[in-house]
Amino acid sequence: MRMRHDSLRRAAGIVLAALVVLAAWSPPFRSLVDCPSELRLVVGEEERVYLLGLPLSAVITGDTDGVLRINGEAPSAGRWLVDLGRPLELSPLAEGRCRLDLSLFGILPVKRITVQVVPRVKVVPGGQSIGIVLRTKGVAVVGHAPVETPDEGPVYPAREAGVEVGDIILRVDGQEVKSNEHIVFLVNRCARERRPVPLELSRDGRTVRLEVTPRYSAEDGLYQIGLYVRDGAAGVGTLTFYDPETGIFMALGHVIADTATNRPLELGDGRIVKASVVRVRPGRRGEPGEKEGTFVDGEDVIGVITGNTEYGIVGRLTAGPLPGGEPAVPVALAREVRTGPAEILTVVDDHTVERFEVEITDVQALQTRPGPKGITVRITDPRLIRETGGIVQGMSGSPILQDGRLVGAVTHVFINDPTRGYGVFAEWMVREAGLLPASSGGRDGSRPALPSSAGMTGVMKDVGQSTIFVDRFHKPVEDMRADILANYRRNRLAGREQARCGGGTDRRANREEGCEPCRVP
Repeated sequence: MRMRHDSLRRAAGIVLAALVVLAAWSPPFRSLVDCPSELRLVVGEEERVYLLGLPLSAVITGDTDGVLRINGEAPSAGRWLVDLGRPLELSPLAEGRCRLDLSLFGILPVKRITVQVVPRVKVVPGGQSIGIVLRTKGVAVVGHAPVETPDEGPVYPAREAGVEVGDIILRVDGQEVKSNEHIVFLVNRCARERRPVPLELSRDGRTVRLEVTPRYSAEDGLYQIGLYVRDGAAGVGTLTFYDPETGIFMALGHVIADTATNRPLELGDGRIVKASVVRVRPGRRGEPGEKEGTFVDGEDVIGVITGNTEYGIVGRLTAGPLPGGEPAVPVALAREVRTGPAEILTVVDDHTVERFEVEITDVQALQTRPGPKGITVRITDPRLIRETGGIVQGMSGSPILQDGRLVGAVTHVFINDPTRGYGVFAEWMVREAGLLPASSGGRDGSRPALPSSAGMTGVMKDVGQSTIFVDRFHKPVEDMRADILANYRRNRLAGREQARCGGGTDRRANREEGCEPCRVP
């Protein structure tokens, strides 16, 4: 009898488990799971939201505090009785935030939804090619270099002292460093005084202090500590939008990362200048194409860069309205973007911003964590395909428009199909720029604290007041030390202690993702 009872219990358990699995895959349950836990609504624009799709009664509780009406009704003691077989009519009344708790029959908790009511932001879409010049906070260590000594051959003083690739050199011998050449000067000053070189480094958010004994290089005739370093980056990208009221802009759509360390560049200061496209090398399967552009640092400065973020560079325009711009358009929320026809704005010749047809083939509308790959696009414009092969480096940040709204910006190109790529939702970008409230508060034109994590493409390197073209926009890291020492000697003869120089490594394709992000040296 007992064995029979145990068998019945096991059978009941199996049946119950099967019912749970079936329920989990049922459309009503999936509808409830897919319903976002955070919902953004626009003031004055009603929304219809399906929660479950079953003819069951439920109770919604919450303190809307004049922010929201549900089904046209104000709450009765903070409670709404709703029919889950029908969509909820949500009427945003004012900017603010509230929380709604859904429970079946007012007893069984089902879902908690945070509702944020925001303004409909309008921005001017860009598409202009811009030159971008960044100076890092401190000087980044991008590699260890051998010092060829007369007696011992190649040695690595900095590596032996504990300096790591990815460290940021903040101070040398107590002085805040501004450039590569400034380090050369300070190292040789310590060497002449026959003492080690004190270094203050930033490593993973903490400060590290070390001393390195410089060694004389028979090859270069100077004392060295054996490091490849970088003090900035420059290249060509695309402006995404700017706010006509505050002048706040964003460009590129993803982080500018050091190609040697694959880490975001810590911004010291930066600026954007007018740039022109001189030619485009079309992309093909396995090899993304490139825009080749030119600009001169110090001329036609149009803005300052204040942040290098996950969704692009952010800053403020210093010039007036940009030529060739579009009228201000509304910014679509992520859940308002749909698959179907759209357009991008970009430059393929000189300064002219043009519209090209694309198709949005996939939308991660329920993307819970903002990221640069919420939209998948395919180039359909015959002329753009003929002239560029599709998406090319230098298009990062090109605005995507749909139904008269800014919906996103181009960020990546697929390596194996240059007609396809990813884009970031415009909602994430305007929120990062401080034009849309993040979790609380309202639009005040100020920019919140930004993470050190944005991006671009380009094919040129700017040095001083002249513009030079280099292969694939980058200079090999092996050439960097020669440039630093040559400039140091030249400027030392001229009685100067500091000068600008830099370099970079070849870009790295993100093979795992099957797409090519934008990088700068």
